Amino acid sequence: MEAYLDNSATTRPSEAVAALAQQLMTGGWYNPSALYKPALDIQTRMSEARKICLEAVHGAGHRVIFTSGGTEADNLALLGALRARRAPGRVLISAGEHPAVSACGEAIGRMGFSVEEIPLDGTGRVDLDRLEAMMDERVTLLAVMQVNNETGALQPLREIAALRNRLCPEAILHVDGVQGFLRCPLDFRGLGIQSYALSGHKIHALKGTGALIVRKDHPLRPLLYGGGQEESLRSGTENTLGILALGEAIRTYDAESNARMRALKLRLLEGVKARIPEAAVNGPAPDSELSAPHILNLALEPVRSQTLLFALEGDGIYVSAGSACASRKQKISPVLRAMGLSQSRADCSLRFSLCPYTTEEEIDWTVERVAAHYGLLRRYVRR
Repeated sequence: MEAYLDNSATTRPSEAVAALAQQLMTGGWYNPSALYKPALDIQTRMSEARKICLEAVHGAGHRVIFTSGGTEADNLALLGALRARRAPGRVLISAGEHPAVSACGEAIGRMGFSVEEIPLDGTGRVDLDRLEAMMDERVTLLAVMQVNNETGALQPLREIAALRNRLCPEAILHVDGVQGFLRCPLDFRGLGIQSYALSGHKIHALKGTGALIVRKDHPLRPLLYGGGQEESLRSGTENTLGILALGEAIRTYDAESNARMRALKLRLLEGVKARIPEAAVNGPAPDSELSAPHILNLALEPVRSQTLLFALEGDGIYVSAGSACASRKQKISPVLRAMGLSQSRADCSLRFSLCPYTTEEEIDWTVERVAAHYGLLRRYVRR
């Protein structure tokens, strides 16, 4: 059988999304900027998709800018906001950010801002005491993700927002919600954040589509120039198929599946620990509210993650050794390093990420094969 447990990298389109995509490719392909009825109908459906995005994060009354994905949404949030601000100033980025955020540091520096890294604690969450010591009125922007894509750690956004409000109330707070959207609740209005990024292909929509949810009073400058689409913040003919598929994925997402995913994650953990007692969790306790329901990161020393990953692939089990966007380039995860993990432990860590369609059979098959491969491979590790 096949067990796909790399849903943090991408998800398969849902049946509802696939059916809608087929319909749109044959009958809904009009340019929404045109003035005839079929095009205006597409524009209306796009407006409905915006409303669905906002409702999902309690953001009614604010704005949605559709993008090509989470990376563009994050870039627009950071660079677009800082273009609207005068340098110099300080930009604080958590050490656990996805490269879509962290790799913006060099460009931010060229704009005249200083970029500083917010430390993590041993569970992969922002160290609030150390963050508080870093904050002052010179802070222009903070970037902290909702859920870490490697460990599943939920970041303390409410506490961070409170610190911002007290110590640097003029600072922008941007949240990368790519791994948290729909799977973990978020109150956009209540938190008082300025922007929130999401990606379609992480929630069973299509690749090439994302969105940036922005406060209605938050100024941004565009990264792309052209025809003035998306409030002139993202010019270019809209990806109507992707946008409407995103709306359909959100509309049909089963929120009750989140509890089921957590139960399956715990089944995976308990099964592995029963057979491999030395297996260790990287991140918060998987059964706690500090951990997302769909991500489990395990250290399986002394077997290297890539060795075990390829062994599992032979059984049709697909997992990850870290962020898919950077896994071909790095030997050790910067997230695990920021948590203070040893080189050996980080190099022996695997990420298992579930989705609403994950089954008990997939989990049990994975437990069986992880234990079998681990028992064999550890014999050949040099001491």
